[in-house]
Amino acid sequence: MKKIKSKKTASKKPSAERASQPRKNGVEVVPSCPDAPTNMWINLFALGVSLAAVFWLREYGQDLHVKTQSLVVVAVALALPIILLEWVFIKPWRNPSAGLDFRRVNFNWGRTALKLVGFYLTIGSVAFVYWLFPEYHGSFYDNYYAVVKAVLPWWMALAVPYFYLVDGAMQSPKDGYWQLGSWVMGNTKEVSGKAVGQLYLGWLVKLFFLPLMFVYLGNNLTNLLNFDFSSLLVNFKSVFDFTFNFLFYIDLLFVTVGYVCTLRLFDSHIRTVEPSFLGWGVALIGYQPFWSLFSGTYLKYDDAPAWGYWFWDTPWAYSLWGSIILLLIAIYVWASIPFGIRFSNLTHRGILTNGPYRFTKHPAYISKNISWWMISMPFMVSASGTDALRQSLLLLMVNFIYFMRARTEERHLSWDPTYVAYAHYIAERGTFAFLGRWFPVLRFGHGRLFFRGEDAPAVEPLVSGASTSAKPAAKPA
Repeated sequence: MKKIKSKKTASKKPSAERASQPRKNGVEVVPSCPDAPTNMWINLFALGVSLAAVFWLREYGQDLHVKTQSLVVVAVALALPIILLEWVFIKPWRNPSAGLDFRRVNFNWGRTALKLVGFYLTIGSVAFVYWLFPEYHGSFYDNYYAVVKAVLPWWMALAVPYFYLVDGAMQSPKDGYWQLGSWVMGNTKEVSGKAVGQLYLGWLVKLFFLPLMFVYLGNNLTNLLNFDFSSLLVNFKSVFDFTFNFLFYIDLLFVTVGYVCTLRLFDSHIRTVEPSFLGWGVALIGYQPFWSLFSGTYLKYDDAPAWGYWFWDTPWAYSLWGSIILLLIAIYVWASIPFGIRFSNLTHRGILTNGPYRFTKHPAYISKNISWWMISMPFMVSASGTDALRQSLLLLMVNFIYFMRARTEERHLSWDPTYVAYAHYIAERGTFAFLGRWFPVLRFGHGRLFFRGEDAPAVEPLVSGASTSAKPAAKPA
């Protein structure tokens, strides 16, 4: 990242931190929270429809394969209501971030053909990666491949009218697909390597996370469909096990749907992708197969009896401790619901400011990391105090990884002015705003991992193309 060469020149202008603060009669005004691109009520209604589909599958869908056909049913039951209701009430194609204007008459089959070449090439690249790496061989991903093989021909065919329709309405139609297609056809003059790189990074995110989340969702759905609800009356352990699986099922449902529905027409496309190795590293380390490698070798903090071992003989303490764990996981899942069809790691697909994001920028990370302390209880290792200290330090290292994950995400999003406004709002009104006052280095860095003072020189964005992702204040979502 380049810095401004002349400090004298930089000092003549207000810093990005100060310039973004609204003023009235020379007095700073507490910033307002920007509107979110999603609606919680729509997402909750869609969740209700999807859970009704689960009930239908339990009663009448026994002939459907759980990890393929049934999984598609519950995913569609979530995605379709969100898409339809947002289309009616929010009108996402009008958002500035969608970059669409259907009043334009700019349809061009030649340009669409180049985009289709780029699109089909990226699909072929994903297939090549799955063929090349041993991780994607074997039976673990068989159900994912079965659904992909069934859907892929329809998807490839529907891409033709979709690209033609969207291309004709795009205000800047020469996107990454067009540039990749142009490069394949030998026209390199207008090709941007960064744009093509961002396109492939976006697909790399999808090819890694989608099959993993798909398989996990199928496993949780199987447990949900086969669960014996009469066991809930036996003891709290049954209640805990069911609620634990059910909450993560909801989380995985929104996550899986989010990775599928990356469409500009619904303003759920990828604006930018995290470009730094650090950002990717701290994100991927928490997922398989990387987590098994690092946790088993370096970060195994839970090599001891978990919470149930310590409280099993004290029913009231067992129930209380377990309930707090479930509450933390519920907050984590609550943080997934505002995404609607827009969930995705390592990408910018709109700035969420609703739900728990009204109180803090990272509700999922905070609740998840606290729950790990309560589940594993590394400070209660019975072997020795030294082992307890060692495992507690290891869990602190895991916490630090998530802290850096949060900081890299903020650095990535800081070049969207909507996120800047949101970050300043949280700095003033957020639940943990006091931490920024006590430890200034933790304040919003505005393009940096850490805050370096209001007069710090500006930095160039890691990626270009970030744009306002929420509607103007006059048209709240």
